[in-house]
Amino acid sequence: MTAMSTRAKLAVVVTATVLLGSAAAGYVAMAAEPDRTTPPVGGEQAVTLAPGPRLLAITDRHLSTVATTDPAGSRTVSGLECLRVYAAAGTGVCLKPETAWSYQVVVLDAALRETRAVNVPGLPNRARVSASGRMVSWTTFVGGDSYTSSGFSTRTGILDTTTGATVASLEEFAITRDGRGYRNPDVNYWGVTFTADDNRFYATMSTAGKRYLVQGDLAARTVRTLKENVECPSLSPDGTRIAFKEAIDADPAKGWRLSVLDLATMRVTATAETASVDDQAAWLDGGALAYTLRKDDGQPDVWSVPADGSGAPKLLIPGAESPSPLT
Repeated sequence: MTAMSTRAKLAVVVTATVLLGSAAAGYVAMAAEPDRTTPPVGGEQAVTLAPGPRLLAITDRHLSTVATTDPAGSRTVSGLECLRVYAAAGTGVCLKPETAWSYQVVVLDAALRETRAVNVPGLPNRARVSASGRMVSWTTFVGGDSYTSSGFSTRTGILDTTTGATVASLEEFAITRDGRGYRNPDVNYWGVTFTADDNRFYATMSTAGKRYLVQGDLAARTVRTLKENVECPSLSPDGTRIAFKEAIDADPAKGWRLSVLDLATMRVTATAETASVDDQAAWLDGGALAYTLRKDDGQPDVWSVPADGSGAPKLLIPGAESPSPLT
């Protein structure tokens, strides 16, 4: 990645939002400014990532938890600053600022102790932990790749917390597109979600102006395309469905519809959320999704909606983002 001024970095992010959405701009705006707010009353408390009836989220840039029975009620807030979080089986991942323009992927144990840290290029955007807590993934925006007309691209990495093996970029993997081997320097990936075996995964691959759902194999270091127009996949707890954001037009700048893909039939069901959702939704359970929406002033709220297309969206955690059930 080439060296860039702060003004140039911000320009990259603004351009990036055309393809990958407006969330990154919100992250960067927060990261570039000093902390403007303090955690809610209660200050730094004993936040835990141990499985239980709680939801993990970010409140004013700090890792926090709320009770699933009262997600809009009082919350426990830690002193740990994160731009994106996720947790499963007592393992957490926090994409955190190291300095004003450098970031780390930090792996946490249930007590928020750092167990590993990886310096990453670019601006944090997505993060996931496999259901077992073993595998961690992340996506960042980067600038300076010569093949891009927009001046930005992505980097998506994976870390095995048991062995320490790290994939710095999925761009190293061999690709099968529509049944044939494929190579193109413009390939980008984002939004990993893991299957139960900690080897296979799903992600979004972008190339030649199209975006695909791909299934990957870590051991074989391969990916293959499954379906077009599937972004930011999130695998259901039973492994049968994928929640994703579906571009409503060939131009993704026109927004996305939060939808669910049945992997057996490849049938897509749009959820009742009609607002444009630029997020990698989280499954609260087998029947409901949680995701972030930003108000006109840029402030986030966490919402939920049934995954089967029924019902209506409801506000879940006001003033929060990056939701994750503590399973």
